[in-house]
Amino acid sequence: MEVKDLLQQTDKLPNVPDVVRELIIALKDPDADYNAIATKVGQDQTLSLKILRLVNSAHFGLSRKVSSIDEAVVLLGMDKLNTLVIASGLANSAVNVDGLDLKLFWRDAFMVATIAAWLAQKTEVVEEDIAFTAGIIYNIGRLLLHLAAPKDAMEIQSLVKDKNASRIAAEMERLSFTTQDAGKALLDLWKFPSELGLAIQQYKRPLGYEEPTPLSAILNLANYLNGAKSSDRSIEDIKQFIPKKVMQLAGISLEVVDELDEALMLETGFEP
Repeated sequence: MEVKDLLQQTDKLPNVPDVVRELIIALKDPDADYNAIATKVGQDQTLSLKILRLVNSAHFGLSRKVSSIDEAVVLLGMDKLNTLVIASGLANSAVNVDGLDLKLFWRDAFMVATIAAWLAQKTEVVEEDIAFTAGIIYNIGRLLLHLAAPKDAMEIQSLVKDKNASRIAAEMERLSFTTQDAGKALLDLWKFPSELGLAIQQYKRPLGYEEPTPLSAILNLANYLNGAKSSDRSIEDIKQFIPKKVMQLAGISLEVVDELDEALMLETGFEP
């Protein structure tokens, strides 16, 4: 099998609203017309209702209820609204997926995104909104595989679970490519910023590439911390084994190791 075999099944690709794609492409465009995009968000009833529910959640603690996207822009700012629209649109890109618990899948993605955004605050080389977006879609290749080739996806899961194989090894054995490669190919097809696709492709082993990106390092660290949080590892163990060279690639000072308690206490505030 080749990656293109997955992408050719257009009826099975994740269904991402056009306005979400526009916003993601606009992340690297200083001249983007965000007001026009906000208007489009308001015209998408399903998406706008989802956004308003999030905006009015306890996480944002606003003093009054928000009833329109225009109000949300005023109270939250366009940058924060962009993040909410992207998160909501991507989390609703697939409804039923064989062999994949979507609620757990997106909960994991949102946690990685939240930690990635926290890490981006500690460096000058990665923007917070881009780090959050990369976190939301870091595992999009796995979603694609379950949608387009569910039998292969479940056989890989079996290899990982029953035979204790690494996921990369299992994917290479079954597919001859990884879901990180598939994720990059899908983002390229959607014409997302190349920075996102490269980060998705590289994040498992960023130091193994000739030109690793700082964003891939942020994703690698976010996954490390999310895994540590999920497995309830001790903070001493986490601090000792966090990959220091990856921190350097991300432009993060080693002094941030002393602040990792804060990252492990983060909550997403988003409910897919």
